[in-house]
Parts: sequence; structure tokens; C-alpha cells
Amino acid sequence: MAATPIAVVTGASSGIGAATARILAAEGFRVVLTARRTDRIEALAAELNEAGHQATAYALDVTDRAAVDEFATAFRSLAVLVNNAGGALGADPVATGDPADWRQMYETNVIGTLNVTQALLPALTASGDGTIVILSSTAALSSYEGGGGYVAAKHGEHVLAETLRLEIVGTPVRVIEVAPGMVRTEEFATTRFRGDTEKAAKVYAGVDAPLTAEDVADTIGWAVTRPSHVNIDLLVVRPRAQASNTKVHRTL
Repeated sequence: MAATPIAVVTGASSGIGAATARILAAEGFRVVLTARRTDRIEALAAELNEAGHQATAYALDVTDRAAVDEFATAFRSLAVLVNNAGGALGADPVATGDPADWRQMYETNVIGTLNVTQALLPALTASGDGTIVILSSTAALSSYEGGGGYVAAKHGEHVLAETLRLEIVGTPVRVIEVAPGMVRTEEFATTRFRGDTEKAAKVYAGVDAPLTAEDVADTIGWAVTRPSHVNIDLLVVRPRAQASNTKVHRTL
């Protein structure tokens, strides 16, 4: 009897990460949920296990390389890695942006993805059919005012995915990049504006049906479950009301 394939999801405590864990569990993967907030991922693991799926929670900070390397020792074989951990801080122009915010965004979005990917690549290769998903953003593909630090970090993540795909071609590992546009989750904009819910609400004001975490998770689940020879290099997903990072239809 074949072993249940394992999928690791980083940043699984909320939003797209949690929704992706639910999708992959429903697809038959044993999901390993990682995030810094232990209570959140333990609650999600309990929810999934009670629903008849297989899930394990593991507290992890993806920017802590020693901790990531220790985590990776648990896997001889791994089917899927979803690099979802990341996020945005601030919306200041380049002229006045806080370098500490830029550094933190680079560490979480780029170095965190690098750490986990490097540590788990041997297990993904050993599976004979591995898939790496890198969750970037439409910010990885075009700039917008007030987004310099986040855009720079997501461009870095995009280039990481692109370069890795070139370097490991011929191995049994796919590299998939999913780049969402405007997604309304419970935390992304609020975290970006440091808890200012009024500023966060303005991001989505007047927009008819921004994407949800479940919409993005659905595309991840679809891409991961394509036949092994099919690689979805880059999947850009936006709400119908958003034509670009700077062109959004609003009814106010």
C-alpha cells in the first residue's frame, strides 16, 4: 500500500495558508502545517483530523535557518511544499520607507522561502514526483506607488522561482508560482498597516468581490494536482474588478 503523500504548508496559521492546507487535505495529502503561532496551527490540525483528514502542526519561523534545518530532518520523502509564509509592512514611498520594514519583508518573503526550499529539496527530489509552490503576488510582476519594499521582495521571490526552475530541470520536481492580485483576508492589510483597520478597509473599499483566501487556495490545489508532466510555471489570479495593480474598478 502506497504511503499517503505529504504536503508542507508554511504560514498556515491564517488566510491563504490555512485555506491551502484545507484544500490539500481534502485532496488526500497528509498536511504539515507550519507557522509561528502554535495555537492557530494546532487548532487547524485538530479541525482537519476531526474531519477525517491527516494533519500535523509544527511551530516554525522560516527565517530561522537552524530551526528550518531541524524541521527538514523529519522528511525522507516529500510530495509538495507550499511556500506561503510572507507578507507586507507599510505603504511608504521609497524616499521615506523604513529600511527595517524592507529588511523584514525580504527576510520573510525571500530568505524564508529560500531556507525552506533548500532544506526540503532533497526530500522533494527523493519522492520522485515533487512539487514546489511559491506564492508570490502580482507585485512580483509590476510596481506600484507606496509598495516599493513589498514589490522588491516579491520580485525577489519571483526570480527565485524562475531561477530554481532553470537549475533543477531534468529532476522530478516541478516549480509552480502562483501570483495573486487583490485578496481580502482577515490579516494581510491589517498587518501591513500595523493594526489600523480603517486604512486596511480602504484597500478594498468599493471593490466588488475581491478574491478570497479560498479562491487562491483553489488555484494552488488545481496546479498541484495536475499530471506530473504538467508544470504551471506562473499562474496570475486577480478579481474581475482588478485589471492591474493600479487599475481597480470601485463603486463608491
